[in-house]
Amino acid sequence: MSFHGYEIRKWYLTVEDTLTNESGVGDDLGPLRRVVVAAAIRNPYAGKFSEDLSMIVEGSPALGAEFGRRLVAGLNNLPAQSYGKSAIVGAAGELEHGNAFLTTGFADPVRRALGGGKAWISSTGKRGPIGTAIDIPLASKDAVYVRSHYDTITACFPDAPNADEVVVIFAVASRGRIKARLGGVKFADIKGADGLT
Repeated sequence: MSFHGYEIRKWYLTVEDTLTNESGVGDDLGPLRRVVVAAAIRNPYAGKFSEDLSMIVEGSPALGAEFGRRLVAGLNNLPAQSYGKSAIVGAAGELEHGNAFLTTGFADPVRRALGGGKAWISSTGKRGPIGTAIDIPLASKDAVYVRSHYDTITACFPDAPNADEVVVIFAVASRGRIKARLGGVKFADIKGADGLT
């Protein structure tokens, strides 16, 4: 399907609700919802070198807006408190192609959809075949040093990426780790951390 210059083969959505930590202990902050949205997108530079990566970068704002819309739907009225992004590049592409999908032009519309985000967005990328797993790092969207929000969600896609594709991935979480107890700055103490700014 053509989408603002991209050929998107498939969209993915994973929603995960965690009720207790690994020891079976909960807290009074409610479940932890983590949402992963991804798209398998044809890589226009697969199999060739190009100094200019504008065929990926130019449509980034529209792609980011669509990711933001899907993330908000997956959160289902819960706030986003942390986020992260990743890319898996098929074997005919370069790691640089994955990074080209994850630039500020892509990320800023996601930030806006999530009600803001002052902190840089943690990121990972790798090349691999169909079914490659990737760890998507999560950190507070408003202050990267909030220890309770350091987290990871692992994703893999059983039918992607094809050699000429990039799987573009964005993940969010509704809160920090359940029963986090390492001290430091609390998310609630960050100015503008209400998810509305």
